[in-house]
Amino acid sequence: MLDKKKKLSIIKKFQLHKGDTGSNEVQIAILAAEIDELAEHLKTHPKDHSSRRGLLRKVSSRRNLMRYLKKENPKSYEDLIKKLKIKPHNVKLIVIFL
Repeated sequence: MLDKKKKLSIIKKFQLHKGDTGSNEVQIAILAAEIDELAEHLKTHPKDHSSRRGLLRKVSSRRNLMRYLKKENPKSYEDLIKKLKIKPHNVKLIVIFL
């Protein structure tokens, strides 16, 4: 879980205007930081299944927010994935059945 100082610094970095704490950009940035933190935790505690479930929920939530942001504001989406160094989610997995 993010400490208060780190969360406030993320909000200040990604807010669109003063007092903005809930825009898509801020929410995605906070989720990205939480995902990174949980991924590090799971490297040292691989059998912590409840944290793994929480990680998957956060990844899904971030993906949905990014999908919405891409649809509503593509320019902001592109800027955000560059700042956060996240892969774009438009890569589709193609499964071929033989």
